[in-house]
Amino acid sequence: MAKSTSRYVCQSCGAVHPKWGGRCESCGAWNSIVEEVLPATTGARAPAQSGRRITLFGLEGASEPPPRRQTGLPELDRVLGGGLVAASAILVGGDPGIGKSTLMLQAAASLARAGGRAVYVSGEESIDQLRMRARRLGLADAPVELAAATGVQDIAATMQAAGRGEGRPVSLLVIDSIQTMVHDGLDSAPGTVAQVRACALELIRLAKTEGFALVLVGHVTKDGALAGPRVMEHMVDAVLYFEGDRGHQFRILRGVKNRFGATDEIGVFEMTEQGLAEVANPSALFLAERRGNIAGSAVFAGIEGTRPVLMEIQALLSPNPGGSPRRSVLGWDGGRLGMLLAVLESRGGLRLAQQDVYLNVAGGLRITEPAADLAVAAAIASAAAGQPTDPSLAFFGEIGLSGEVRQVAQAELRLKEMAKLGFTAAAMPRRLGGGTRRPIAPPPGLTLAEIGHVSDLLVRFRDKPEAPKASASARGKAVPALEGSE
Repeated sequence: MAKSTSRYVCQSCGAVHPKWGGRCESCGAWNSIVEEVLPATTGARAPAQSGRRITLFGLEGASEPPPRRQTGLPELDRVLGGGLVAASAILVGGDPGIGKSTLMLQAAASLARAGGRAVYVSGEESIDQLRMRARRLGLADAPVELAAATGVQDIAATMQAAGRGEGRPVSLLVIDSIQTMVHDGLDSAPGTVAQVRACALELIRLAKTEGFALVLVGHVTKDGALAGPRVMEHMVDAVLYFEGDRGHQFRILRGVKNRFGATDEIGVFEMTEQGLAEVANPSALFLAERRGNIAGSAVFAGIEGTRPVLMEIQALLSPNPGGSPRRSVLGWDGGRLGMLLAVLESRGGLRLAQQDVYLNVAGGLRITEPAADLAVAAAIASAAAGQPTDPSLAFFGEIGLSGEVRQVAQAELRLKEMAKLGFTAAAMPRRLGGGTRRPIAPPPGLTLAEIGHVSDLLVRFRDKPEAPKASASARGKAVPALEGSE
């Protein structure tokens, strides 16, 4: 006789518990455990008798890479690795109101105008609301097929009918959002762990069998993680995060997982009245409002994925004689800022014990690579000395605990981006001879200022003879001053 059982599942991490509790022992979340009823079972079956044989293939005879379909948005295609791959599943997450639905509607409209068949299914908006947003974005004439549905079985029946020859085969299916979808085999509410897992699995299986690209739009929690269990990220082929501060017009689409392209690739968009506009040259946009005559500002030559991006780092120092200085940072790691301040004070002789330090990455971009250490140190030293940095100079390099400036990856790509934007000098780690590294050839018109120690950087902002200097014991051994190689 068929019987149904229930289990208690944490809605934050997906952990299964034998009984209800107020606090999840796995993730520590309170009041997140919900009872979920499992579908009825009729007993176990013998796998060897009920299953069917599958065909096995070898690695030899590999075909060409899977064909890609362009979305019409070059920034989105860049993050995807060149376009949409047939039978792939993509998860797009972001904060509410950041522009996820707008981006996917624009991509579906552009693909439909290029001859593909795009289906947009919304579980949050009605058809009239979707049409209203399309008119505002100037997409009312795009041949996108719309639907307002939440039943996964209904969506699957529609896609299977399209695959059997009822019209053209579907190229793209957008589900907005996965937290609103409902599986008929479960009694739990939409958005629970069981519903999200079952609905995502059913839709991904459908995409693999029917051969269309699937995009799942997902909400994020207060901590910035995708709502639902992390197992949903393992089920899909690519995970994209739509980042940005709603107070800024810039939006960053970042790929954190991609089976068909590079990870950590970014696409830059600008939010306008007509929707999201692509930014072909984000470096010029991030530096458009920079003033080179202000102390506490430095330009960092960073790498986001495979793209070089120049951005402005701003630092502000404020006297605080109270003995408990404040350290505030936006767009960078606060722990790394504390470490860098300790290095500047211990190894470089910069006195910051009675100074509040405020650091900001202009434009709302977040930096994760350690190559920003040298630019942050230059901005802090400029603010401490009250002297602006050279407006034609950009920085990159990692700083160690002993004050040494270390090499970073893709230096030539950073230098080419500097030269393209009109910079004439680059402050970078000192090039080391020997080994397997080939010498760096700077672009024409770009001078390399090699820095081996943080004290070499601070010398640029010390024009008074009585200024404090780093002691020999702090530096360990003498390091030559800043050098310029033509």
